[in-house]
Amino acid sequence: MKALLLCGGVGRRMQPFREDKFNIGFLGRPLLLHVVDRLREAGIDEVVFVANPANRETVSRTMLMCDGVACHMVTQDGRDGMAGAIEAAAEYLTGPIVIVSSNDVVGTEAYKAVVDAASDSALDAAMLAYRVTAHFPGGYLVVDSALRVSCVMEKPERGHEPSDLVNIVVHFHRDGLRLLDAVRTTVSICDDSYERALSELMDDGYRVRAVPYAGFWGPLKRPWDVFPVMQHFLSGVEPSFGRNFVVAPTAVIEGNVVLSDGVRVLENAVIRGPAFIGKQAIIGNNVLIRGGSHIGARSVVGYSTEVKHSYIGDDCWFHSNYIGDSIIDDGCSFGSGCVTANLRFDEGRISATIDGERGDTGHSKLGVIMGRNSRTGINASLFPGVMVGPEALVGPHVCLTDDLGPGMFAKPIANYEVVPRRDESRRMDRADLHDELRKI
Repeated sequence: MKALLLCGGVGRRMQPFREDKFNIGFLGRPLLLHVVDRLREAGIDEVVFVANPANRETVSRTMLMCDGVACHMVTQDGRDGMAGAIEAAAEYLTGPIVIVSSNDVVGTEAYKAVVDAASDSALDAAMLAYRVTAHFPGGYLVVDSALRVSCVMEKPERGHEPSDLVNIVVHFHRDGLRLLDAVRTTVSICDDSYERALSELMDDGYRVRAVPYAGFWGPLKRPWDVFPVMQHFLSGVEPSFGRNFVVAPTAVIEGNVVLSDGVRVLENAVIRGPAFIGKQAIIGNNVLIRGGSHIGARSVVGYSTEVKHSYIGDDCWFHSNYIGDSIIDDGCSFGSGCVTANLRFDEGRISATIDGERGDTGHSKLGVIMGRNSRTGINASLFPGVMVGPEALVGPHVCLTDDLGPGMFAKPIANYEVVPRRDESRRMDRADLHDELRKI
């Protein structure tokens, strides 16, 4: 069976973290490869990647690393949304297809359930549906007692949900060309042409069934959504050690910890799993890594640094820092003594600004969200939930209380005065001081 894997969207709400969510690394591999692995395990043997002009090269490089499936790539440079992706892949839509979002992380069993539903010849389509116990700001499926879908209701208000089934983009269609025709003849001023086309098909007798799913689901919409996905991948790891690793005799490795090729763990470091340490990373003296953390390749967690429940990208550098509940992209550097605050004084939930709107993150513990190649000076302090844009600089001793935009510099302001010294008190020389200390 063939899958249409959607990679053309732009994750603006993920900023200042990277926009291409499918390229976030987990356990040493891009998320996109994990999705392909799970599709293959579910019986998919052909994948069509839908990229956009900006990420086409990234998708192409990732596609070359895929094993066990036939791969193709198309570029979505026309209509936005799922409708545009379907039109871009028109040449590959003959026969049955499964449309998959790369931004919804689900287990292999979810894909298998939809593939299994495809064996029912009485169905024209099947849609994966996650059972929720609380309101979710997404699309809900309107179904009858036999789980036949009559429409998709987008973002109903709390208390007006038509069911407990949220629509997840793992959709089977028996006839891809029929779907293409419906999409091409559907016009909407909003980004919902696919959903409108699907509703029109159902009105015309298109037989669609919901496939309930209660396993792991990690929708990547905002930066802190990385945490449950990280935990999902870490929950499946077992202790393992790559080639050419070095662990000092006085270091402590506890629990399910993955040390990749070339990792060095120096004296008195402590790593408490679950944890993943990427290739050629260095874990320095007296470092503590705990709480379920993910450290990228070639990163240096230097002397006396504590990393607690954080996602750290590749090529990051730390020295005597506290990094708590934070998401830090590739190439970032923290000056000695810099700390991230991850808890409000009142222990309330932390707010953050996404796409210009201030809102509740749902987290009572949240550190910094930092974009690529940003740096901090010595003894800087970062308030809970602050966003630091790519290529930004937080100066030494700055207490950053508000978000810092891409390429901006939070410049320290001198808060002291230099005056001539007038010290008339008796100064004890070092010999006298040494004698005094010996008497203690």
